[in-house]
Amino acid sequence: QVHLVESGGGLVQAGGSLRLSCAASGSLLGINHMGWFRQAPGKQRELVATITGGGGRNYGDSVKGRFTISGDLSIDKAENTVYLQMASVKPDDTAVYYCNLDGTTGWGLHLDAWGPGTEVTVSS
Repeated sequence: QVHLVESGGGLVQAGGSLRLSCAASGSLLGINHMGWFRQAPGKQRELVATITGGGGRNYGDSVKGRFTISGDLSIDKAENTVYLQMASVKPDDTAVYYCNLDGTTGWGLHLDAWGPGTEVTVSS
């Protein structure tokens, strides 16, 4: 079973920075990507950023140039961690941020795992 644990959320002033972390533990045969999505009140969940096992990065349009995802993913590790460095944050970045891992379990089954979410509030 794969567990995702997020940390780093909180209150930050507009223009400031914040770093989120997500640690994934459990047996994996493959990792397609790992990353972050967010959901603001009354809105649909949207892509923030993902990183693949090969290091490829994908960002949502609203965060390009401001947020950076990093991590060194490997199925050989007992725990994989990704980081989201948020800079020049805006009130529109206020949301619950969810960590996501898309991969293959130790049993060979497709896995789409989500963390419980960490809240980020940006004050103006």
